[in-house]
Amino acid sequence: MARPGSSFVCQACGARTRQFFGRCSGCGGWNTLVEQSEPSADTRRRRPVADTAAAAPGRPSRSEPIQAVGDLPLQRLASGYGELDRVLGGGLVPGSLVLLGGDPGIGKSTLLLQSARAMASRAVVLYVSAEESAQQVKLRWRRLAEDAPGEAAAAGDGEGLRLLAETDLELVLQELETLRPQVAIIDSIQALHDAELGSAPGSVSQVRDCAAALQRIAKRQHTALVLVGHVTKEGMLAGPKVLEHLVDAVLTFEGDRFASHRLLRAVKNRFGATHELGVFEMRGAGLVEVSNPSELFLAGDGPSPGTATIVACEGTRSLLVEVQALVSPTSYASPRRTATGIGTNRLHQILAVLEKHMGLPLSRFDCYLAVAGGLEVEEPAADLGVAAAVVASYRDLTLPAGTVLLGELGLGGQLRPVGQLELRLQEAARLGFVRAVVPRGSAMGPVAAGLGLQLLEAATVAEALVAGLGVHPANGD
Repeated sequence: MARPGSSFVCQACGARTRQFFGRCSGCGGWNTLVEQSEPSADTRRRRPVADTAAAAPGRPSRSEPIQAVGDLPLQRLASGYGELDRVLGGGLVPGSLVLLGGDPGIGKSTLLLQSARAMASRAVVLYVSAEESAQQVKLRWRRLAEDAPGEAAAAGDGEGLRLLAETDLELVLQELETLRPQVAIIDSIQALHDAELGSAPGSVSQVRDCAAALQRIAKRQHTALVLVGHVTKEGMLAGPKVLEHLVDAVLTFEGDRFASHRLLRAVKNRFGATHELGVFEMRGAGLVEVSNPSELFLAGDGPSPGTATIVACEGTRSLLVEVQALVSPTSYASPRRTATGIGTNRLHQILAVLEKHMGLPLSRFDCYLAVAGGLEVEEPAADLGVAAAVVASYRDLTLPAGTVLLGELGLGGQLRPVGQLELRLQEAARLGFVRAVVPRGSAMGPVAAGLGLQLLEAATVAEALVAGLGVHPANGD
C-alpha cells in the first residue's frame, strides 16, 4: 500500500493506483509503477466555484462565430536545412511545439545544433542543454564550425545563438521570458525537472507538467519550441502519451547508428503532411543533406540474381529501392521466413500467391528478404518487386537491367493499380531506367513515352513475370 499522501503512478501510461502491482492495469507494462507523493488537501490549488448568478440569461457569450475569428498569417522560419523543412511542411511555425525522438547516438543533438547555427544568423535561438554541460556543447559547436564549408561557417558566426545549460524548469522559463527568442531547443525534455513536484526527472508527472509549462509560454510569446525526447528499448517515445498529443509535430530520427545515412520522418504534423521523409548522411562535418537519396538504396554494380528494383513513395518523395531475396532449400519441416524492411505477414501472403498461381513449391524452401539501405517499405506497391525478386532467386535468374516493377498483388494473383504512378515513373526515368512493369489500365502510356520509358502492362503476376521478365510459371514442378 502507498504511504499517506502518496500513490503509485505508471511511468508508461500515467495510470494512478493506491496499491503497488507488478503489472500496470492500464497499459499492461511490467514494473512501471513508481511511488510519488501527492500535494496535501490544504495546499492543492482549487478553482473557485462559479457564482450561479453569473450564469443568468443575458450574460455575454465568450464564443464567437468562426467566420469572425481573425486570420493568423502562417510565417514559417526556415531551419537552414531543406530536408528538415520538407518534413516540417516548409519550416518552423511560430508558437508551435515540435517533438524530436530517436535512439541514443543517432544524431538528434547534432542535427538541432547545426540547425540552430544556421538560424542564428537571422533569428535569436536559445539552446537549452539539460544533459550536457556548456563546455561539451561548445566543443561540438566548434567542431561543426571548423568542418563546415566557408559559407556555412560564416552563417553560424552570428551572436543569435544563446546557450543555457540548466535542468531547473523555473530557470528555463525565466530565461525564455527575458530573452524571448524566436526558436528554443530543449535537449531533452526528460532531463528537466520542476522543483514543486516530488517525483524524479523523467517521470510521467515531470514530463507532462514541464511540457505543459513550456507550451504555455511558447504559445504566449510565439516561440517555436523544439523538444528532444528519449525513446524506449522498443523504439517508442518515452513518457506519457499526453506528450505526443500536446505537441504540434512529432518527428522520428531513424537509421542504423553504425551506418552513414539517417532518415527523418513526420509521424504527426498539424501544419503539414505526415509520412514525409528527409535523408541525411553522417560525415565528419556532421549531418549533410542527401540530394539524391535513391543512390543510397541502389546497388552500384548492377543487377544480380534475386534482386529487383521498386519505386517507393514517402510523402511527396519517390525513392528507388532495391529488394533482395534469397530462396534456398530447407532441411526442416517448417521453412524459415525472415524479412527486413518488409512486413513478415506481407511476405507470407506473397509467397502463398506465388505458390498457388505460379506453381512454385516455395513451402519447401527458406526465404529471406531484405530492403537495401535499411529503408522500411510499408506500401503495397512493392508487392510485384518482392514477387519478382523471390522468383528470380528461386530460378537463379538476373532480371533485365533498367527495369522497375510497380504493383499491388491481390490474393487472386491479379495486379492492382498504385497511387502516384506518374511521380514514380518520373523518378525512374531520371535515374536512367528504361522499362517499367505496371498494372494494366494505368493509362500512363503517353507519360511513359514522353519520359523515354518502355511501359509493360500486366493484369496478373504471372503475366507480368512472363511477358515483362521472361520468367515462365513452373508446370507443376
